[in-house]
Amino acid sequence: MESADIIRRLLISALPILIAITFHEVSHGLVAYKLGDPTAKMLGRLTLNPLAHIDLFGTIILPLMLIVLTNGRFVFGYAKPVPINPMNFKNPRKGMAISASAGPVTNMIMAVASFMVWKGVITPLAVFSPDALTETVLSPFSLILQSSIVVNVVLAVFNMIPIPPLDGGRVLTGLLPSKQAMSFSRIEPFGFIIVIVLIYSGIANSIIMPFIAFFLKLLQVY
Repeated sequence: MESADIIRRLLISALPILIAITFHEVSHGLVAYKLGDPTAKMLGRLTLNPLAHIDLFGTIILPLMLIVLTNGRFVFGYAKPVPINPMNFKNPRKGMAISASAGPVTNMIMAVASFMVWKGVITPLAVFSPDALTETVLSPFSLILQSSIVVNVVLAVFNMIPIPPLDGGRVLTGLLPSKQAMSFSRIEPFGFIIVIVLIYSGIANSIIMPFIAFFLKLLQVY
């Protein structure tokens, strides 16, 4: 991929990634706070300032690598996890499951919102606007909104893989009976290794890509 194309794809994807991961993490902390855990609030993580959530590798290096290696077809990133202390919840497992689900749910809401602005506002405006305005403003904004849909859908679906510490693993832990949940939660220290193996082997793609493709088709991106 040429350097000019890389820069173009970065400019299109950078803002959607920052917004998606920021809202994802803040939603975790906000729901946890509403359920009785003030940890994120005390540590200043209930803020929409992206600087509070940026992770050097997950927010900057990983998306850049994926844009280059996949020719911009797959972009993914993550932020610093918002700290949550489940012991502050009345029901620790249930509270943790609800807090964990808040991130993916928020991302799906943002994907739908991006679709509505794209199709309901930008596309009609482009029909009646001068060509210069369409080319310089509306077309780039349209691409950013489409990128926002992709980023939010991928972030939501990937995080719902039922392996802790991903959100799906925490949700599953909250749904399982106590004994099974305790046994299942023991794999958390090895969770990311398992996820990497699943991704490298292609198993993860075969599981999540049909869901990603379904939602992107539903939202008319592909």
